[in-house]
Amino acid sequence: MDRFQAMAVFVAVAEEEGFAAAARRLSLSPPVVTRAVAAIEERLGTRLLNRTTRNVRLTDAGRRYLDDCRRILAEIDEAEETAAGLHREPRGQLSITASVLFGRMYVAPILLAFLDRFPEVTARTFFVDRVVNLMEEGLDVAVRIAELPDSGLTALRVGSVRRVVCASPAYLAEHGIPQEPQDLAHHRTIAFRGLTPVAEWMFRDEAREIAVRPAPRLVVNTAEMAITAAVEGHGITRVLSYMVAPELAAGRLKIVLAAFEPRSVPIHLVHQEGRRASARVRAFLDFAAERLRADPSIN
Repeated sequence: MDRFQAMAVFVAVAEEEGFAAAARRLSLSPPVVTRAVAAIEERLGTRLLNRTTRNVRLTDAGRRYLDDCRRILAEIDEAEETAAGLHREPRGQLSITASVLFGRMYVAPILLAFLDRFPEVTARTFFVDRVVNLMEEGLDVAVRIAELPDSGLTALRVGSVRRVVCASPAYLAEHGIPQEPQDLAHHRTIAFRGLTPVAEWMFRDEAREIAVRPAPRLVVNTAEMAITAAVEGHGITRVLSYMVAPELAAGRLKIVLAAFEPRSVPIHLVHQEGRRASARVRAFLDFAAERLRADPSIN
């Protein structure tokens, strides 16, 4: 087994957290996988993995080596794609991360259509409500809904969303419609702490920012629970506009305090390869950007 093949084996073991699982992924026998990793460790003179009877974990040296292996193997793939021609059909595995709800509502349909269009591409999704490191998780593309900090990543803006306050028509008919943010003190509120860890709801008028600290009757950690409770008339909640687009269109929820909404939040497709992105990543970025930018619920 040559050095690059051995690197690919090590990456598989690290990502699968086990030799048997890596062997199944690579269609190799477990002894071949075990010998390949042992040979790397012997050549480097350091332990890359801590082994137990149930799984394996990276050492500090192993984590650094994993990052380098992923970079080197990606550069090899890029060189082969370039040599084969930039217009070759995209192929290989594409890995994408997004928040759980945005992933289900927007990314999943786009990805399935993309796989139909490009049959030589396979895909892996990692939908989770936290920001993940693309390099550490071995991911190609992330959907980020936030103002982006400076980084070495390349970002493509594809839309924006608003932070909206909403309630069911039945709740508003019974309890009245708040006319300004301070009125929320007299209403039942449902706090979604997955959106922001702080207890304040921020608003704006023409002259200043307004911070309101509601005393929620219900605190939830998923947007879906907050939306369900609001639809059923349990109070007023605050979420991102895309999360309630179906409920708003169907009339199950209504937005209040629209005149006091803070600035919109941008949506970006983020990747780490810049102009050197592989053909499959470039193809997915173009494919997804076109569809996301055409969606009125996020633009």
